Amino acid sequence: MIAAPAADKGRARWSFVDNERRLWPTMLAPAIIYIALLVGVPFVLSLFYSVSNATVGSRGIQFVGLENFRRIVESGTFWLSLKNTVMITVVSQFLVIVCANILALALTGEFRGKWLVRFLILLPWVAPISLGSIGWLWIFDSIYSVINWTARAVGLIGPHEWPIWLGEPTLAKTSIIIVNVWRIVPLATVIILAGLSSIPQDIHDAAQVDGAGFWRRYFEITGPLIMPITLVALLFGIIFTFTDMIVVFVLTRGGPYDTTQVIASWAYFTGIQGGDLAGGAAISLFLFPVLAIVAVVFLLFAKRAEVT
Repeated sequence: MIAAPAADKGRARWSFVDNERRLWPTMLAPAIIYIALLVGVPFVLSLFYSVSNATVGSRGIQFVGLENFRRIVESGTFWLSLKNTVMITVVSQFLVIVCANILALALTGEFRGKWLVRFLILLPWVAPISLGSIGWLWIFDSIYSVINWTARAVGLIGPHEWPIWLGEPTLAKTSIIIVNVWRIVPLATVIILAGLSSIPQDIHDAAQVDGAGFWRRYFEITGPLIMPITLVALLFGIIFTFTDMIVVFVLTRGGPYDTTQVIASWAYFTGIQGGDLAGGAAISLFLFPVLAIVAVVFLLFAKRAEVT
């Protein structure tokens, strides 16, 4: 008589687990709540601050409409930051996709020490980007730069030449691109390697029997088949690079003379260090529509490539 209620509870529990209409919302709810708190609340606050005159030391907040956006668009630093953001993102992601494809194709083969190579490739992604950027700060140091000392030792630069990597605008942008490539290549490599592993070996064998060489197999078979997942890797890379401020903050802090400033770093310097919360929020909101359009376009292209 006592076991009946326990049996009823057990049946009720399993009926809940077997009910997909109730189970998947329950399993998905923690992730939705987490994203809403982590992303939604700051985004709503940014919208509120961007149309106000909020500052760090202000006691009251007044509505100013689109005044902050007008002031930002009229600033020369905004257009320079936007130009730098687009340029750094495009160049670095082009290099990322090229390097990731080379590494992924190399890792598909069998060789001794393959696990060690995979570990070393993944190491930059596992390490915190702040620590990695500090390491690169020493590599690009104006006095102790290992790049300059090595280049002088092998005769690439003369005795009276000494590139100041973080002090010249062009070299500083190059340094930022190098660090971004070093950081994102591991992620893109893993994603593309997963795509390569999903291609049936029979397709490659049939192409080899037909006499197709490596480049023909890659551009006519491998490339088109991994195009959807390559676009996903490219989308992740664009988002990470477009919204990143740590690399610029650690290496150059936007210098020299704001020539390496990007949208994310300029928003930080304006809103946090400058105390202009409204201006920083308005600057950061310029990232949202650009990334939203890029994400929609890339996902549409990926879907079309997957269908075709």
